[in-house]
Amino acid sequence: MLTQHRKPVRLYVVSRDLPIWSEVETTGTIYQKSAEQFHLVLTEPCIKGATPRGKTGSIATTPRLIWIDISPYRIAMTMQGDGKLSYRHLWQRGVYGFSRYWLQDDSAKPNQSLQLRNFTRSLWLEQSPFPKLLQLDYELWSETLQLGSYVLHLEILD
Repeated sequence: MLTQHRKPVRLYVVSRDLPIWSEVETTGTIYQKSAEQFHLVLTEPCIKGATPRGKTGSIATTPRLIWIDISPYRIAMTMQGDGKLSYRHLWQRGVYGFSRYWLQDDSAKPNQSLQLRNFTRSLWLEQSPFPKLLQLDYELWSETLQLGSYVLHLEILD
């Protein structure tokens, strides 16, 4: 039986070697698929003061949806919905996964994707019975060039 719960969520992505820090605080819906598998859906809050490129005085209102598939062995995260950027990451401890980004424009041409590799150094999940804390430590690579080391930290509060 699929169960769901609404919970406050904090999601951080921090670079260990670059000045990059991203933080999202919102409410998420967590679905329990099995004893060790969960699906978390977040709506990323709008960025205050952001305006779509080429427009003045208006703020983008399309929500950005983030789906995170969580298990102790593998994490998949997908974002889409703002009409300009989408991405999908797949992380698995000790394995090279992928990070794929799609940039859309207003033309009718098919959109190209940029695919990078990521190497997951560690994946740590605390759950009882629902996930409480998730931390990923990974490297991002383009061919043979390392693009930095990152930490993804997810807190699901009661």
